[in-house]
Amino acid sequence: MVRLVTRAERVAQFILVKGTEGLRFAPARPRVVTHARRHIHNHPHRRQHQLSIGENPSVHLAFKPSLRLQAQASTNTASFGNTSPRPTNSAQAPPITAQSPLPNSAPIKKPPPSATPTTSKQDLANGFGDKPIVLDEGTRQVDWARSFHGLSTEAFSKEAAEILCGPLVTDDIEVKPDGMIYLPEIKYRRILNKAFGPGGWGLAPRSETIVTPKKVTREYALVAHGRLVSVARGEQDYFSPEGIPTATEGCKSNAMMRCCKDLGVASELWDPRFVRGFLKSHAREVFVEHQATKKRSKIWLRKDDSVKYPLKETKFNA
Repeated sequence: MVRLVTRAERVAQFILVKGTEGLRFAPARPRVVTHARRHIHNHPHRRQHQLSIGENPSVHLAFKPSLRLQAQASTNTASFGNTSPRPTNSAQAPPITAQSPLPNSAPIKKPPPSATPTTSKQDLANGFGDKPIVLDEGTRQVDWARSFHGLSTEAFSKEAAEILCGPLVTDDIEVKPDGMIYLPEIKYRRILNKAFGPGGWGLAPRSETIVTPKKVTREYALVAHGRLVSVARGEQDYFSPEGIPTATEGCKSNAMMRCCKDLGVASELWDPRFVRGFLKSHAREVFVEHQATKKRSKIWLRKDDSVKYPLKETKFNA
């Protein structure tokens, strides 16, 4: 006797699958028969065809939409026992994404950082941290970072005063392009060495080095023959972090030149009348042109000096 496949058996061959558009029914087996349904009563191999229909119920559901709707209604009633309408998209569970944590899974732990110590270079832009050492003043030592020991106790010798307050040699004075005159820092050191002797004077720092985004500054004290002479703060510009060490040396020299004003060294450079007279008799103002950019400007230089490359002397109307 040939057994016909019932509708409930055909519906049981389907499973409920959750897709991007919601819940849907799909065949339990991946293979789907796509050929057209044959007429069962006139087919010579009726039993074989009935078995094939039982194994592949998608034949009926693919070509008869009414059977698909009936199977969906029967499965909802049998499997879930609830005939209420399917909830809308807002009531559905949120989709699982790559960022969503998996259920019943432990959190992923990041690997611990490497235990290998890393050496970091000192950032000079944050300062040197070279605050002067504070000493306890006694009978044999003086804390020059705080003390004013020997200030104005007595005058220096007549010979030292003549060297310190002597007139400048005009050949030692230099002229900047903007018309300012100055004495190179090495000339100040030569005058101090001649007046006090090498080792008879020195600069003692009175503060730590302060580094700003464009400038280095520090306070120094000029000490001569064991006595405090003057205190001044030096400063020096720099253009890159690599130039900070050089700027600290320029800051020290700038503080020394400012301290020397109290000793009368090169005091003419701060006299406006002397400055105007020196520019009139020993300097000249010329027009120059940059050979690369062709930009023209007006600069000052000594009469016995010539214009250096990349500048070239020219005329204003040329």
